[in-house]
Amino acid sequence: MRIALLSTPCVSCPPQTYGGTELVVHQLAEGYVKRGHQVVLYATGDSCTSAELRYRYAQAVWPPSTLSELDHVSYAYHDIRQRKKPFDIIHSHSIPALLISKLLDDSPPIVHTIHHSRDEILSDVYQRHPTIDYIFISNRQRSLEVSLPHATVIHHGLQAERYPFQPAGQDYVAFIGRFAPYKGPLVAIEVARRAGLRLRIAGDVHDVDRAFYEQHLVPRLHTSDIEYLGPANHQQKVELLGHARATLFPISWEEPFGLVMIESMLCGTPVIAFARGSVPEIIDEGVTGYVVHDADEMLMRLDDAARLDRARIRQHAVKRFGIDRMVDEHLAYYHSLINHHRKGTQGELHALIPRIAH
Repeated sequence: MRIALLSTPCVSCPPQTYGGTELVVHQLAEGYVKRGHQVVLYATGDSCTSAELRYRYAQAVWPPSTLSELDHVSYAYHDIRQRKKPFDIIHSHSIPALLISKLLDDSPPIVHTIHHSRDEILSDVYQRHPTIDYIFISNRQRSLEVSLPHATVIHHGLQAERYPFQPAGQDYVAFIGRFAPYKGPLVAIEVARRAGLRLRIAGDVHDVDRAFYEQHLVPRLHTSDIEYLGPANHQQKVELLGHARATLFPISWEEPFGLVMIESMLCGTPVIAFARGSVPEIIDEGVTGYVVHDADEMLMRLDDAARLDRARIRQHAVKRFGIDRMVDEHLAYYHSLINHHRKGTQGELHALIPRIAH
């Protein structure tokens, strides 16, 4: 199969630190190439991939801008149109790719993954493109979005070998995430202190959350019971997650997925998370962690989490959220779209024959 993957120009594939979307795109590219498919990845020049890499920007463009994203996508579509051998499918992870998708005459099926929580402006965009096939990343995300006629749900997956298993946790809890109020860093700090445990915390702040970070987090991050690691790279992330007693995920918003949960589980570390967004779908209660509703319940579950079988957590995570399952489900969806597209094209040709003969 010939597959075009459209990432964003904002973050490299894989990301150096922040970038869940780009991490998933990278994992798909690697999984497809390993299966013998011909893959072209439209990303940034500083990306690292086994696929054929094409790019408009040599370096990632941050912060994101509409102009750079449109420039990136228009470059990708021009390259797609110029190729002698057409792609079997185009998989977009960039919203601007939808806006100009009609410029691709006689294009193969286009599928778009929705990575964000519901946004009314974007929901309107999706409804205006009913011929696009969509992928949601959790059932909760899909239930909150507008009804789209052509859509499926595929949970994320990751290469387990990139997350070394750690058979025992140390005497600290972990938090990784953007420093935004709805991600719950203040709750993680509170729970760790009430438990008498050290908190090792990693993350970065976006401009929109700068005031929250400076007012509420900066005074707390440089105390004796908190170790702040900054925006962790992959190696720092797996070390932090793998040796933790538990990973805290106290979100207060409808998180579409939450990659850090499965990254923790793949290391063998249980997750204790608030029951928002995809959390009840991702955590298997009493197996890979616990779903709780407030800081008090999170505190109560720390000892229970420490007693969970870490080898079983790892095994369960590989089965449910390993790269093979994710690749299998994507390829099956691609095949169904391609077959439907071909049947539709044949139907259009058959409808033309009587008119031509007449």
